[in-house]
Amino acid sequence: MLGALDRHGPMYGHQIRRGARMDRADLWSDVRPGSLYGALHRLAAEGLIEPVRTEQSGNLPARTVYAITADGQRELRALRAEALQEVGLRPDPVDLALVMSGDLDGDVLRGYIEDRIRVLGSQAAQYAHHGERPWPDQTVADDLVVEHARLRIEAELTWHQVVLDQVGKLTAASSAS
Repeated sequence: MLGALDRHGPMYGHQIRRGARMDRADLWSDVRPGSLYGALHRLAAEGLIEPVRTEQSGNLPARTVYAITADGQRELRALRAEALQEVGLRPDPVDLALVMSGDLDGDVLRGYIEDRIRVLGSQAAQYAHHGERPWPDQTVADDLVVEHARLRIEAELTWHQVVLDQVGKLTAASSAS
């Protein structure tokens, strides 16, 4: 949200949400539409954005227009620098589930992994579709984000295939213990 306000100027919540949809923010962000207004209020309470005016059109509810503050611009720069410098893989819950799956039947575990492969395959198809269809104001950075996501999904698919190939060994090892 800080980035949107910095890039596009003062906006109200619906404009931010619509802009995020147009910018394909779902490709690089965890922001959910339902959390938008709570986040706007939190950012305002922290002094990172400020209400600059209220607009009302016809019978529609009044809308608060927010702008990024100087503190918000500093925070945005700090967050960007932190994200660019931080390198690391976060633990994936599937790894813990796999370690704790010793009591599962091999066919059940195989079913879970095959389901995950189907979901990942669907996600891969969605990202391939994003890559084939340009959107308004698409940038080189947008292309790189799509490619990053596509390659991460490809790596996940490869790993899941390795797990699928090892299900028999996994279940044999756990029944031998």
